[in-house]
Amino acid sequence: MSNGPLYEPRDAAREYGELALNIYTGCPHRCYYCFAPNVLHRTREAFHSNIAPRDGIVERLRRQLEKESITGKTVHLCFTCDLYPTGFDSIATRECIQLLKEAGNHVQILTKGDGRRDLDLLDGEDWYGITISGYWGAEPQSVSPAERGYAMNNAHEAGIRTWISFEPVVSADDVLADINFYARAGWVDKVKIGKLNYHPSDIDWKKFGHKVENLCRSLGLEYYIKESLRKEMEA
Repeated sequence: MSNGPLYEPRDAAREYGELALNIYTGCPHRCYYCFAPNVLHRTREAFHSNIAPRDGIVERLRRQLEKESITGKTVHLCFTCDLYPTGFDSIATRECIQLLKEAGNHVQILTKGDGRRDLDLLDGEDWYGITISGYWGAEPQSVSPAERGYAMNNAHEAGIRTWISFEPVVSADDVLADINFYARAGWVDKVKIGKLNYHPSDIDWKKFGHKVENLCRSLGLEYYIKESLRKEMEA
């Protein structure tokens, strides 16, 4: 692809989608496990304090879509930021989604914010997703997990496909309880589960992995175990 803002994810990120777009320069949610500052070579304070749309993001996306005739793709939003940064205007997000949809693409949203304002842009080929780690204290400036769940349910009621990324898992017991709740409530179509990496944890990942897989199977829930967790399960 060109040097436009749309790109093909590499390595573990490819488990999430074929194309991706990062809209903002930072994120205010202050998740202690956030990998983005290291990836972007920024201090954590700079990353969490300077939140704005990337320079010319909307127009650059428009040009790339037209120049490369990108259509029929599913675009993940976002990896190195949250497309709904709590406390900040998200008009750039709305404009990017509009461009992607007008070009015939689909979006896969993943947020710890509240994306209800843009549900009118989405249809049954799009995905609205939330991140749940099992411990809100790990994400002190984000929208509460309950509010994320309500937004996801609104998407589900609007006929939009819904998913939850349980990655990273910070509290194993809470994640198991959340999977059980959301699946039985009928709010979620798919879940992805991944371990906490690069931080200490007392979770027995092998035991947890088998527990969560058995739970998803018993609930008839579509699920995906991320590679790092699958390796622990097979060790």
